Amino acid sequence: MARFRNPVLPGFHPDPSICRVGTDYYLVTSTFEYFPGLPLYHSRDLVHWRQLGHVLDRPDQLPLAGVRSSNGLFAPTIRYHDGRFYVICTLVGGHDRAGTFVVTAADPTGPWSDPYWLPEAEGIDPSLFFDNGRAWCVGCRPLTEPDYPGQTEIWLREFDPIGMRLVGAEQVIWRSALGGAVWTEAPHLYKVDGRYYLLTAEGGTGHDHAVMIARADQITGPYQGSPRNPVLTHRHLGRDHPIVGTGHGDLVCTPGGQWWMVLLGMRPYGGYFYNLGRETFLVPVRWAEGWPVASEGTGRVEDSYPAPDLPEHRWPAEPATDNFEAPTLAPLWNVLRTPDKQFWSLEERFGHLRLRVRPPTLADLDTPSFVGRRQQHIDFAARTAVDFQPESEHESAGLALVQSDAFHLTLTVTGRRQRVVRLARRYQRSTEVLAEAPVAEGRVYLGVEARGQNYQMRFATRPDRWKPLGEPVDGRLLSTPVAGGFVGTYLGVYATSDGQPSSNHADFDWFEYLALDAG
Repeated sequence: MARFRNPVLPGFHPDPSICRVGTDYYLVTSTFEYFPGLPLYHSRDLVHWRQLGHVLDRPDQLPLAGVRSSNGLFAPTIRYHDGRFYVICTLVGGHDRAGTFVVTAADPTGPWSDPYWLPEAEGIDPSLFFDNGRAWCVGCRPLTEPDYPGQTEIWLREFDPIGMRLVGAEQVIWRSALGGAVWTEAPHLYKVDGRYYLLTAEGGTGHDHAVMIARADQITGPYQGSPRNPVLTHRHLGRDHPIVGTGHGDLVCTPGGQWWMVLLGMRPYGGYFYNLGRETFLVPVRWAEGWPVASEGTGRVEDSYPAPDLPEHRWPAEPATDNFEAPTLAPLWNVLRTPDKQFWSLEERFGHLRLRVRPPTLADLDTPSFVGRRQQHIDFAARTAVDFQPESEHESAGLALVQSDAFHLTLTVTGRRQRVVRLARRYQRSTEVLAEAPVAEGRVYLGVEARGQNYQMRFATRPDRWKPLGEPVDGRLLSTPVAGGFVGTYLGVYATSDGQPSSNHADFDWFEYLALDAG
């Protein structure tokens, strides 16, 4: 029997939400401060996924200017009804606009509509549910007068999909499955065998994360929690377990009646550190005595399961190297926050990604000249080739590995009088140069090879003569337990003039990313 391996979406893919349309499955995840926002994935067998694009890919859809690291887009939900796709999400910490909104599309590849804002939808983690000609919205929010810190509640209100607004009276339908639970969140509604089911998470999106379930005869309740709650958690397995923090699930049923859950989890390595952030996992679900049983027999998210009873459907493998010969950036690339104007070009020098050298740095709450992709493997290698001649001592361009504005690594070409390759570390808002070496004029090759938490930086002036730069860097600064927040590590190409004006540019010929093993 064919098997699949978890996670099905490795790297920073938190808060997954899924829907089925016929024999096709669509999935979205959170993106926080990254633009474009909300990657949209497509599968026909629940195991092999391809990225179609992003739900929010136009700057006027997504006002992320100035948002802090790990603010931005929280926990989207995707649903399909009557020929249209709906994605509902919350923008947290936006300066120009914030709150919950809905976007729609007739085709998942877009175009998606401009946001319809729902000012009455308080809190985060909104979800939509369509039932018998009516639509409902649920979300979570902190109590106005909590009994303890972190106490939240789940509210319900009818949603008008024509007027794109909330209507009718609001009701609080749930607070927690367990006494004293913090951050009851991630609500999703389903109807199974005539009953309404409310799936939630509790414990906070860290080690104590857990999946809970409640049911009712009417959508408005009252809801009864399962006596077997939590229906899935790893909080009791210890911090040395290979998968931790499992929670924030969403359910889907195949045409053959099989149920599956997508959910997030983390894979620590080198201690309790998870540089890849929260990833998307898939587990089987069976219904017994009116309740879902997740990962029957073990009650844990396993690293391998028998594949769903669906025809296997693999997509063409993505190339390891982007030669920047397409007219637009591939969907895997993101930038930080919404750019006020495009700072990159794929046309000015064919076969190259040209970055403008601009004042913002990775340490600023701005949109620096950074184009990055997710780190998706524990052991990996990434390389690029850059043509760049600094015109001032403030200018630099090269490779960057980013966790947040306060925690990142850069490997750049810099120096006007004497050009050098410089390795710098940003840690707790202090920048330190770790190593540098002179380089001659012309093209420079830059790379990083990670083996667990050892990140070895390399450079070359010929593609067959790589040299290490400094000692391996401790990669744990790129993990959430060190840096805080909700995102995983990004790596990519970067250019800056460090606060000074510049008219220079850097040209990157290609970017290569390789997994070094199955990690």
